[in-house]
Amino acid sequence: MKIYFSNYRNHWLSPYTILEKVIFWREIDYDEPMIEKWSNRLEPFCRVWQKFLDFVHPYVAYVKIDRYDTWNMDGTLTRIIVPMLKQLKTNKHGAPNVDDEDVPVELKSTSAPAKENEYDTDDNHFKRWDWVMDEMIWAFEQKHPDCDWTDKYYSGNHDTLIVPVDKDGNEVEKKNAKYFEMRSGPNDTFKVDREGMDAHQTRMTNGFRLFGKYYEGLWD
Repeated sequence: MKIYFSNYRNHWLSPYTILEKVIFWREIDYDEPMIEKWSNRLEPFCRVWQKFLDFVHPYVAYVKIDRYDTWNMDGTLTRIIVPMLKQLKTNKHGAPNVDDEDVPVELKSTSAPAKENEYDTDDNHFKRWDWVMDEMIWAFEQKHPDCDWTDKYYSGNHDTLIVPVDKDGNEVEKKNAKYFEMRSGPNDTFKVDREGMDAHQTRMTNGFRLFGKYYEGLWD
């Protein structure tokens, strides 16, 4: 995978900017007839200059996807999504509306002090978005190829025996066996915390759900 996005480019040179540089010794009045006249004369030149710069320095949006990028697509996208979400959380200048049903009780709008005006945002408005972003970041971090979150829910050691059995599962002598069954040995202490694992997966799934629901709120 190769991705390159250039910075957003605005090549427009305003006629008024030129006039401000030319008549540098005084402030210009945009409603002044002479200024308006020269602005109209300079505008065609400005548009040609803009087209020239757009051609010489166009906006670049290059994406190349290799076949192996989709072998583990969720993990591949995680490497991109996590740092972007973290940067957005650090640099954001606003927050979309987050439904009360998606946050803990203490962050709901009904848990905030009464608003002075109906059109005001409640005191938990931005806290709700911070919480949602944290849940999205956490969920995608669990899917990172370098993270094996299931490890902490396993404990103990395996002790496995291969036992010869008949078709009904009864143990028989090995020489007469047609079937073999894997059983836990006397020293097997391996355990799986299924309840903890299910709760972890539920939180991950909710983080991905929030990412989809508030995808259009991922802006700065």
